[in-house]
Amino acid sequence: MEKEMIIVLDFGGQYNQLIARRVRECNVYCEVHPYNLSLEKIKEINPKGIIFTGGPNSVYAEESLRCGMEIFEMGIPILGICYGSQLISYLFGGSVKTAPVSEYGKTEIIIDNKSVLFKNVSKKTIGWMSHTDYIEKPPEGFQITAHTSECPVAGMENVERKIYAVQFHPEVMHTLEGMKMLSNFVYDICGCNGDWKMDSFVETSIQEIRKKVGNGKVLCALSGGVDSSVAAVMLAKAVGKQLTCVFVDHGLLRKNEGDEVEAVFGPNGPYDLNFIRVNAGERYFKKLAGVEEPEKKRKIIGEEFIRVFEEEAKKIGTVDFLVQGTIYPDVIESGLGKSAVIKSHHNVGGLPDYVDFKEIIEPLRLLFKDEVRLAGLELGIPDYLVYRQPFPGPGLGIRIVGEVTPEKVAIVQEADFIYREEIAKAGLDKELGQYFAGLTNMRSVGVMGDERTYDYAVALRAVNTSDFMTAEAADLPFELLQKVMNRIINEVKGVNRVFYDLTSKPPGTIEFE
Repeated sequence: MEKEMIIVLDFGGQYNQLIARRVRECNVYCEVHPYNLSLEKIKEINPKGIIFTGGPNSVYAEESLRCGMEIFEMGIPILGICYGSQLISYLFGGSVKTAPVSEYGKTEIIIDNKSVLFKNVSKKTIGWMSHTDYIEKPPEGFQITAHTSECPVAGMENVERKIYAVQFHPEVMHTLEGMKMLSNFVYDICGCNGDWKMDSFVETSIQEIRKKVGNGKVLCALSGGVDSSVAAVMLAKAVGKQLTCVFVDHGLLRKNEGDEVEAVFGPNGPYDLNFIRVNAGERYFKKLAGVEEPEKKRKIIGEEFIRVFEEEAKKIGTVDFLVQGTIYPDVIESGLGKSAVIKSHHNVGGLPDYVDFKEIIEPLRLLFKDEVRLAGLELGIPDYLVYRQPFPGPGLGIRIVGEVTPEKVAIVQEADFIYREEIAKAGLDKELGQYFAGLTNMRSVGVMGDERTYDYAVALRAVNTSDFMTAEAADLPFELLQKVMNRIINEVKGVNRVFYDLTSKPPGTIEFE
């Protein structure tokens, strides 16, 4: 299917995937590609516009990531963001230097809204800055379109060449009118119509899967979470009984979750799937014994997932394809581009070097969490499954800081069950992006029943987020937190303290490890 597309060229920043997400909110399809994507490939894609991302380098440093001048001769509108704006200035002969005063966070920006990029944007607005270099003087032929008290070139443009640049980040929610700016670029500068919708993505994906698989057999990694559930139903619609779904209960699930998943996807559930449940908790605990380092835990859990799938595949005969519910934040955070590795997801960076399948299919690989939910609704999956509370593939293994043991898992399961139950009773379960209880590796002295205790501290997490790439800690009522604390300490053996995590993302991540 021919579709309009904006491409984002990745120069190594951590907000790059958000740019694609915001463009898609304008109903225009968008993909992220490496900064050095060839001109031939760009011509093949035939994008309506190109966006240069931010990045950690200085454009004048030897190790900086740069594209060639040829890309500007293609006549395709270009928007540079942060490092991308500095790169444009540098390549065209402008002056880029270390800023006398670095700008970080929310900053007042003075806008020249005669620029098409800033149409309908307030004369004074708030933008999110994150830079140590700045454009001291724009190149010849470029006009300054925005500035701050510390940054003389917060925006610039060369209308004739269709090149636009901003020093701040319009893609993050902290830039109050950032969506207006991106919409102006997509529609008024690039001339897009905005005809990309989720239903077209679902139908196209089903057709592509059917063509790729042919008569082959497919094995799907089903966790019961929204990502793998949507992937499973999409594959079922594409290839039917050629699909076998394997649900690995690794002993690291939430309380009662294994039975709940089987009730939905098993033989008595609403979906006509070949369903296999593997109870593998014992082998996981043996593999994880004595392991404390987060990345090592993720790698162990990821490899064991694959080994279990291989074993099940051999039992059912030749299997050609493995399907996983990998989504876009997994890909970015696992560092599969120029972005830094934040953490390896078991179904991306956590894969072992050798996987005994012809190919891995990841139909949701380019979608964000909220887009996955929209795809699920398009597929007819019930709301209660689509909006199920997110749960990571490595399970409670990354919600337990330090070594994972059956005893610690039992503590987290009970504490998390209480927390989620009280959140639901308070009517907040639909409002929060994600919430859960985790176990710290801190033990401290307490007094319970006039006796000294030396037990663990549970940490509660609740965040508001739309895309799971940035998040703010939720402002939960203090009375609710007190109630949860009292219940956990009174009902969960081995816990004598409860904390509430106020950390946003960034600098933290939503999960603990």
